[in-house]
Amino acid sequence: MRSATRLSTTVSCALPATLEPLEQTSKKTASCDSGQVKGNFSSAEGEAVQRDGAMEPPEDKYGRTFVEVMSEKYSPENFPLRRGPGMAVVVVPTPAPQGSPVKDRLNLPIVLVLNSCGISRAGDRAEIAAFCAHVIELDLSHNNLQDWHEINKIVSNIPNLEFLNLSSNPLAEMTIQPRRAEGLSRVRRLVLNNTRVSWDTVMLLTTEIPELEQLFLCLNEYSGVSASSVVCPTLRLLHITDNSLQDWAEVRKFGTMFPSLETLVMANNNLVSIDDNKDILQRLFPNLRSINLHNSGFNRWEDIEKLNFFPKLEEVRLQGIPLLQTYTNTERRSLMIAQLPSISQLNGSVVTDCEREDAERFFIRYHLDYPEEELPYRYHSLVTKYGKLEPLAEIDLRPRFRAQVEVHCEEKVEQLSIRLDQTVAELKKQLTTVVQLSTNSMRIYYIDKCSAFGPEEMKYNTRALHSYSIQDGDEILVVPKTK
Repeated sequence: MRSATRLSTTVSCALPATLEPLEQTSKKTASCDSGQVKGNFSSAEGEAVQRDGAMEPPEDKYGRTFVEVMSEKYSPENFPLRRGPGMAVVVVPTPAPQGSPVKDRLNLPIVLVLNSCGISRAGDRAEIAAFCAHVIELDLSHNNLQDWHEINKIVSNIPNLEFLNLSSNPLAEMTIQPRRAEGLSRVRRLVLNNTRVSWDTVMLLTTEIPELEQLFLCLNEYSGVSASSVVCPTLRLLHITDNSLQDWAEVRKFGTMFPSLETLVMANNNLVSIDDNKDILQRLFPNLRSINLHNSGFNRWEDIEKLNFFPKLEEVRLQGIPLLQTYTNTERRSLMIAQLPSISQLNGSVVTDCEREDAERFFIRYHLDYPEEELPYRYHSLVTKYGKLEPLAEIDLRPRFRAQVEVHCEEKVEQLSIRLDQTVAELKKQLTTVVQLSTNSMRIYYIDKCSAFGPEEMKYNTRALHSYSIQDGDEILVVPKTK
């Protein structure tokens, strides 16, 4: 655990190391993803269950403060200690001013979850600093924070903060002045989903956060983004799903602003096409390893081929596009794998060497009947690798259901279609109308016309006919029993 900054407090870890807060860290999804790549971050267990009364925001025309909610939720009465792995952090303040909302001591975890608590203000800076010196992750989603000054008052007094979730706070109309977001400077992962925060504010934040690595901007109604001359060289992941970015010209700006981008998640944006050529794409996204374009508007294979121009691309997620609607599931995956020779994962599944070879051979055979002028470029490179393959023979491996046989009885010969899933006893019943003998008055033999052996008596009434491997053209010999 990071050493806590002492501001009029004592941070005590004198309790046994086997104690820890009842709340445990778990995984929370920082996106509104629809089948696409997800960014996971820690949160406290049990946040989905709100206690009646204790955490309900009271009627307050000014809203609740961060300090009030924190003190209430993590007081010993609401947040007891229990034995388990890890270490408890007990923050014991020095005597607070009379009327302070802070309890005598708080059992505060390093992952602080205060979502949906009606928070609109920070509260006393000194108390935030006193209790949050060790906090690393902070979830303030679904509150009523709409003033960046209040947000900055909170985060500037949490010196070790690396992760901040402000999702679903009303930040649409709020601007931030340069050098007024210094409190966020240590944050590495920032979540602004469904805040309607302006793009200009986003750009200002990236300049104020020098080590930002992950940025989540889902559900913010962006149809375009303004270009910026300021580069954010540290950003590795941009999660911008469920917006309205349909023009590749807008996506192109990400490559300029975030040159180290490794993961780009922009599902549900209905991007229509990729309009740049090979040279531009190689320069725009030189480090991109994963891209998610679920539910894009692609309807040309040329756009899929252009993904090959990203020099380090390894993972592609691309479902729900118009181009693939007419194909079967097997055809979709095989054709995509064949078109993207460098990827190692497609739609979350690993592409094995064996699967790749099968897909590439399938790709050649799939295009055998195409006119020369309609053959994709990839076809010619695969023919160079495997040769021009012949169509696969169609072999039906399903068990035969019926056979056409000749029934011989004394001098009488008749053609008969028999079911192979029936038993010898059932065949005898069928033969009674053909040879005019009762089942007890006949013996029947199977003659395989392709075998050198003689007739085989079918004397076990419960044996199934398919066990004899009867084929079309074979014979059934019926012999009347002698008295």
